[in-house]
Amino acid sequence: MKKFLPLFCALLFSYSFASSQEMELLFDSEEILEVSMKFSIKKLRTETNDSTLMDSFLIFKNPDGSSDTLDVGLRVRGNFRRENCFYPPLRMRLKKQEGKGNLFDGSRNLKIVFPCATNKNADSFIVKEYLCYQLYEEVSQYTFKTRMIRINFQNEDNKKGETEQLLGFLIEDDDKVAERFDAEVLENKKVAGTFLEDSAAVRHDLFQYMIGNTDWSSLYQHNMKILKLDSKTAVPLAYDFDMTGMVMPPYAQVSNLVDIENVSERLYRGYCRDEELMKAISAEFLGKEQVLFAEIQQLAHLVPEQEVKNMTNYLAGFFDILKNERLFEFSILTACRTTE
Repeated sequence: MKKFLPLFCALLFSYSFASSQEMELLFDSEEILEVSMKFSIKKLRTETNDSTLMDSFLIFKNPDGSSDTLDVGLRVRGNFRRENCFYPPLRMRLKKQEGKGNLFDGSRNLKIVFPCATNKNADSFIVKEYLCYQLYEEVSQYTFKTRMIRINFQNEDNKKGETEQLLGFLIEDDDKVAERFDAEVLENKKVAGTFLEDSAAVRHDLFQYMIGNTDWSSLYQHNMKILKLDSKTAVPLAYDFDMTGMVMPPYAQVSNLVDIENVSERLYRGYCRDEELMKAISAEFLGKEQVLFAEIQQLAHLVPEQEVKNMTNYLAGFFDILKNERLFEFSILTACRTTE
């Protein structure tokens, strides 16, 4: 019997490895993930910070319909939304061993984006921001993976114990993106936009122009991480797309550092690169026009019909500029930055 034991163990290991390879993981599906959470928003705001987490739990529904509970730590994150929204954005860390052998395997650290407010249209803005992440995945390889969630949330501050149902989404951790590309996320280092790899930078800059976003900076790493691929190559890794013309939440505002009055106005903030390269990247976007419009339609059932029209029209305005040689030159080629 003993001589068969090594063979049995080898077969068991092979089976376990194959099963783990076939197991559906968090970002493998685009289906909305059902989760339940319960915590005090007041306590979360007052008792957590960059180094202190609050004990909580997350109940999630598996692909087979069963439910599992994970012990997690939560803390607030972000700047503007943290101070101005009823639901602050969160960072969630699974307790040790909690994310093993289940949907969350390999995703121990995550960001959670909640709606900002409690009004009935709040979910629409979440869907539109999630859409921006989906659009970015179509035009750049250097992106965060995301997964939309439907949150059954009980705020312990509510004396009635009522449960609200909200839409939100999960964002993978910076380090997981770096791991995928065998790269390094540069922390606390100022990187001038001109030092970013040309093609990746233009794709990023044109995407930000497409969604009407001016709320970013490579030098100060504002709403952007810098991914160092090797000793000579660094690329932008963008996030936080709420203050944009595509999303247009009620709290959206424009920095006084840019010369526009409303987030719906487009302003190209990328650096001037080789003109032929910029035209080539523009052609890439044009080649993906129908794919990008299709992303809107895939989420159309989650937002009011008027919002679908608004998003479609806003995206169409971007492609009108790319297709018009004079507008492209005026709005992008001559509007690009030459200094920080």
